[in-house]
Amino acid sequence: MRIFKRSAFFAVVALIVAIPALAMTAQLPTDSERLVIETEDGPVSFSVELALTPEDRASGLMNREDMPEDHGMLFKFEQARQVLMWMKNTPLPLDMIFIDSDGTIARIAKDTTPFSETIIPSVAPVRYVLELNGGTATKRGISVGNKVRHRVIGK
Repeated sequence: MRIFKRSAFFAVVALIVAIPALAMTAQLPTDSERLVIETEDGPVSFSVELALTPEDRASGLMNREDMPEDHGMLFKFEQARQVLMWMKNTPLPLDMIFIDSDGTIARIAKDTTPFSETIIPSVAPVRYVLELNGGTATKRGISVGNKVRHRVIGK
């Protein structure tokens, strides 16, 4: 009986330690090539994590408490289509930049609301979405029609 209680105790402790870790989204590796956006004021660049698989796209930046200013996440979809995003379980306000197949910015959803389940549509068919910290698009002069360059865009 004593062994059972000890085993049960350690199982409960392991669960308490594991649950917060399971709730955290694993950070994807940062790509070695920087993403560049050609703005009217000149190029701006970011280090990006790549969300290329359905699993990576599903978790995105969920549960992230912070992100460096020059960092973002680039989502790539198999084909151009209307994309629907949301902020469920995402504590950071984000700028969502919807990018068409040739790398042109089609829409920017600025300063999205943390934890919101409101759908944020691309409106037009797009192949990529770049998520940056909220306010970055305005601060860095990023606008609709700008071109985005990265090794995965256009391929």
